Amino acid sequence: MTLDPEVRDYLRRIEDLGWRPVEELTPAEARAQNEAGAAALFGPTEEVASVEEFEVAGVKVRSYRPSAEPGLPILVYFHGGGWVVGSLDTFDGVCRALANRVPCRVVSVDYRLAPEHPFPAGLEDCWGVTQWAFGEAPAVAVGGDSAGGNLAAVVALRARDGGLPLAFQLLIYPVTDFDFGTASYSANAAGMGLTRAGMRWYWDQYLGGADGQQPDASPLRAPNLSGAAPALIAVCEYDPLRDEGAAYARRLEEAKVPVRLSEYPGMIHGFVRMAAVTDRSRELLDESAAGLREAFSKA
Repeated sequence: MTLDPEVRDYLRRIEDLGWRPVEELTPAEARAQNEAGAAALFGPTEEVASVEEFEVAGVKVRSYRPSAEPGLPILVYFHGGGWVVGSLDTFDGVCRALANRVPCRVVSVDYRLAPEHPFPAGLEDCWGVTQWAFGEAPAVAVGGDSAGGNLAAVVALRARDGGLPLAFQLLIYPVTDFDFGTASYSANAAGMGLTRAGMRWYWDQYLGGADGQQPDASPLRAPNLSGAAPALIAVCEYDPLRDEGAAYARRLEEAKVPVRLSEYPGMIHGFVRMAAVTDRSRELLDESAAGLREAFSKA
């Protein structure tokens, strides 16, 4: 399929605005650029019953409740941004939408960012909050997009190894492998928002010299995926990460883990938080919520 016309117009606007590629920025500059456009990108956000911020083992979280109903399941959400950018605020609209659509409580994690806090600092924050969630709800799922999807996939494997009955893993165009040689990397190396050069920069910031091929960084390289939580993996056509997301779905399927691979033709990386740009964003939110709702009903 050709590139979605609304997405094409968005990419042209970004080019006209003169946004600099992340690899030309400092981490602080990249964060400021990301924050500056986030609210307009998503558009109006939904009302929820309550929003509360607090700390879990020293990690700041933001909790969204769609209602005052007791005993809601929890989705622990890890935002995207290459482990370097992104925040509770840039994914506020996504978390509100998921809370209302499931419905469930969404706990968004303000994990430590690289390069100030390189691998595995952010991962340890996400794992700590997930462990806490099991004492707070009858059922727990993890989810995230891009780098957040990477963190969710690794946390899901840790939950399996730790005997925690995770209900579901929502992986939205996740990073699963330290590998820039896939066909989708070649086809979408530049011009589609996320670039190969940008991903190299993100990985460099995150790893801080650590081995990117170890399973805690590249879950696709985990020797055994059996027993992991059921998964929904969403990938998009014009995304360097498309092939590694699809490969992770195949690995889960081979390990007899219930998994659905959902492909979004014409779309680019990052579109889940582009509700003001394309209706496909809300389509992905609806599909994600349906997967979570089904999983929670079985937990």
